[in-house]
Amino acid sequence: MKGTGKVDKKKISKMIADGQAILGVELGSTRIKAVLIAPDHTPIAQGSHEWENRLVDGIWTYSLEDIWSGLQDAYADLANHVRTEYGEKLTRLAAMGFSAMMHGYLVFDEKDELLVPFRTWRNTITEEAAEKLTELFRYNIPQRWSIAHLYQAILNKEEHVSKIAFQTTLAGYIHWQLTGQKVVGVGEASGMFPIDSKTKDYNRKMVTDFETLTEAAGMPWKLADIYPKVLLAGESAGELTEAGARLLDPTGTLQAGIPVCPPEGDAGTGMAATNSVKVRTGNVSAGTSIFAMVVLERELANVHRELDMVTTPTGDPVAMVHCNNCTSDLNAWVGIFKEFAEASGMSISMDQLYGTLYNKALEGDTDCGGVLAYNYFSGEGVTAFDAGRPLLVRQPDAKFNLANFMRANLYSAAATLKVGLDILLKEEKVQVDSMLGHGGLFKTKGVGQRIMAAAMNAPVAVMETAGEGGAWGIALLAAYMVNGEGMTLDQYLEKCVFAGAEGSVIEPDPADVAGFDAFIEKYVAGLPIERAAVEHMN
Repeated sequence: MKGTGKVDKKKISKMIADGQAILGVELGSTRIKAVLIAPDHTPIAQGSHEWENRLVDGIWTYSLEDIWSGLQDAYADLANHVRTEYGEKLTRLAAMGFSAMMHGYLVFDEKDELLVPFRTWRNTITEEAAEKLTELFRYNIPQRWSIAHLYQAILNKEEHVSKIAFQTTLAGYIHWQLTGQKVVGVGEASGMFPIDSKTKDYNRKMVTDFETLTEAAGMPWKLADIYPKVLLAGESAGELTEAGARLLDPTGTLQAGIPVCPPEGDAGTGMAATNSVKVRTGNVSAGTSIFAMVVLERELANVHRELDMVTTPTGDPVAMVHCNNCTSDLNAWVGIFKEFAEASGMSISMDQLYGTLYNKALEGDTDCGGVLAYNYFSGEGVTAFDAGRPLLVRQPDAKFNLANFMRANLYSAAATLKVGLDILLKEEKVQVDSMLGHGGLFKTKGVGQRIMAAAMNAPVAVMETAGEGGAWGIALLAAYMVNGEGMTLDQYLEKCVFAGAEGSVIEPDPADVAGFDAFIEKYVAGLPIERAAVEHMN
């Protein structure tokens, strides 16, 4: 990422006063984050607000009051940072953009009144609809997708469904309220309904097939009438209205008329923030959960329930493998070693402990010497588990030592992801030139990268900017809208944002690749052990 080098507060103050800064805001599941960037894309200020979803009548939700009070608080925190750090008020901006967690269900009537509480992506209440739509479309429809929520409400004969005038996502809702425009970016749209990568719009045949279902159910609307318009990165998505400016900034300081980019989901902003929008590139995020996204050269040949299909912010097809469990069990084991060190009278920092244990793993056998670990704190859709039990198991003659123990736990953190990626890379023959790794698994230099390179049999890079996050990603998309004329998004990111960015790349070691493959063969064969633990450890 190009940067300002040594911070020149006078220059930044003038730039802010002149309205050259760009705002990005992302609403995550536990935090709303606002980031202000300079014209060279360097973050110069940020604000945040912590929040949590609520379980109300069996539905995971956020109230509209939560949404707006949280958004206003995050923006106010940012504005206060700008005021205290640079002595300026935020009155004008060059552009802005809004992003949020994808999918879910927000429906409104013809008076723009919310019909039922917001149903977030976290709800797993649409199994029947997801299965029927997957069969109808011959396209994987996960439970969290907006269309699955809509069809499940129809199947449930919910009274509100006939009154729907507009359905959108959280990002789409915020954008609508701030600009008056009922639109979503194509990446966000791809979590609502399947996208045709040729037309960069909702798949027309599937829309027709779905409307046949709604006609049979007696719905007075058509999908095309109630779904938001799809826009691509770089296209104008309206301007901040007077009412929108007051909604975001009740103090009345922020002025209307600011260009706003298409609202995107967290998958699309993650791709932008990691420079992973080009064909045959991808990114893997590894923390409490783990997911990988790969930009495809073509649509997949077959339907796989283990693979979600979304798009880049410019509409290119992306395959995603998402797993619920990654580092939680690994962290728990490291905590045990921390306890032992303290009980022995030793003082050791967590960074030193992680570094020692992770690097010790690299001394282990490439197949972990007969040691198996399952990191399932919760269920996993990829391997068809509704619940999980963390588990360590080994053969009596296994080479059970610290190196193999740690290597098995590191492999386990990426194992379920590898099961899904093997479908993508081996069955579908998808080619990957490079992957960008980010998240806690990659903090110990070189170790997580090497494990992931072995899992994917592809180079894995870690860049210093990878931790900037989705709010920075949507700010980049807003910058591209106003400054990217004549360039594709991947060209803009490569030339204007990430040129000269520092990072490291690790190529896959053939011995590691073969060892991980051998481990996965035993891991899959041993899944009945994990299932037995779930069934009998209640």
